[in-house]
Amino acid sequence: MEHFVYILQSHKLNRFYIGETVNLENRLQQHYDKTYGKNKYTAKADDWAVYFSITCSSKNQAKAIERHIKKMKSKVHIQNLKNNPSLITELLAKY
Repeated sequence: MEHFVYILQSHKLNRFYIGETVNLENRLQQHYDKTYGKNKYTAKADDWAVYFSITCSSKNQAKAIERHIKKMKSKVHIQNLKNNPSLITELLAKY
């Protein structure tokens, strides 16, 4: 079953949010609806938009890639992932 790593961007906060899900559309709607509460990270802004997503072959692969991106703690790294598809190919092969 496919899983997705997704990255949301808020211009208002000048921040990215990285997550993993099996149903991207449903998960995004949950962020927009503040399903997880008003004190959660994505509830701090109302302008979240999908920056990009990565389709993974399994939940384990998606979790590993999500952890890798979060561990980098770098906006530049996230921007490089979007602008250089070969980096995503390398991540998918690594995990």
